[in-house]
Amino acid sequence: MVDGSKMHALSRQVSLGAHAGLAQRVPRKVSLHAAPAEIRAGVLASGMPTEADLNLLFALNALLSEGSVAKAAERLDLSESAMSRALARLRESTGDPLLVRAGRGMVLTPHALALRERVRELVHESRAVLQSAGAALDPRTLQQLFTIRANDGFIEAFAHRLVVRAAREAPGVRLRFAPKPDKDVRPLREGLLDLDVGVLGESGPEVRVQALFRDRFVAVVREGHPLLAGSEITPERYAACDHVVTSRRGRTVGPVDTALAAMGLERRTAVVVPSFSTALSIAAATDLVALIPSSYFEHVRERGTLRAFSLPMPTEQITVSQMWHPRLDRDPAHRWLRALVLAVCGPQHAPAAAGVAAALRP
Repeated sequence: MVDGSKMHALSRQVSLGAHAGLAQRVPRKVSLHAAPAEIRAGVLASGMPTEADLNLLFALNALLSEGSVAKAAERLDLSESAMSRALARLRESTGDPLLVRAGRGMVLTPHALALRERVRELVHESRAVLQSAGAALDPRTLQQLFTIRANDGFIEAFAHRLVVRAAREAPGVRLRFAPKPDKDVRPLREGLLDLDVGVLGESGPEVRVQALFRDRFVAVVREGHPLLAGSEITPERYAACDHVVTSRRGRTVGPVDTALAAMGLERRTAVVVPSFSTALSIAAATDLVALIPSSYFEHVRERGTLRAFSLPMPTEQITVSQMWHPRLDRDPAHRWLRALVLAVCGPQHAPAAAGVAAALRP
């Protein structure tokens, strides 16, 4: 028989050997939204030691960020039952329920809210530590989900280009495009977004910004519209028309109205819609005049039922940028993503976008 001291020593050697084997198998590249396969397996393994299991940080980060077992499971590419087991272990480890039922959803406990930012930073720091120093990223081996928030105009104009380019360079990458109801930077800060694309708002000092291209709004009308016939399109003729305005917040006035007011003119906003595509569909079927970014109209002008022209009064250009949280500055996968977006939407596309209005002017 083996005495108690020898049995304890043998058990300790087996435990240390198992941990050493796991450490050797951890891949050098760590994805942004999904823990490596070995870490996912570690989260689900049974019979783990009773001391703190740092692998559970990945599951905890997903749960606290998403506030949902189902969404956290999707984020880490796990089943809901597997994530539920991880949550049970986390509750036992922390001595707190972390997520509690509230109606049909779940909410974070005060303790979970206090932990959320600390856990997020710990996860990102651990990835940075485990990243091989000076190792170059091979996009062909990247297995990752990126979430990009943008308005419908950008998504319709550029999403297909990003998808094609990403599929060619990194077949294992998945792209998720999220709607942009506002310019709130909290989703970036909380790790719910990888990139936010649009016109810079009140971002705060913690958000990094890179300009993609400059754009300008153009007026769009149906073929055969009275404005296209006869004389020059003047501010007076433009203002005399009824207009369809695009606004996520339902606003009826904007920079164009400011420019018209400086000339003593005022336009009539007959319809307000939340998307550029809806504005164009209305303009195509009526005599209303739509206001659309030239980069977006470049994408749809081949449909042939609409015409664009430059606004007859001066308005400032807008700068479309990509924004991200500084914690991702040095992440190789995120740097690849930013380079991809810049290549697809960057300077080589700006001249065409800016020149659409002049090219289509009647």
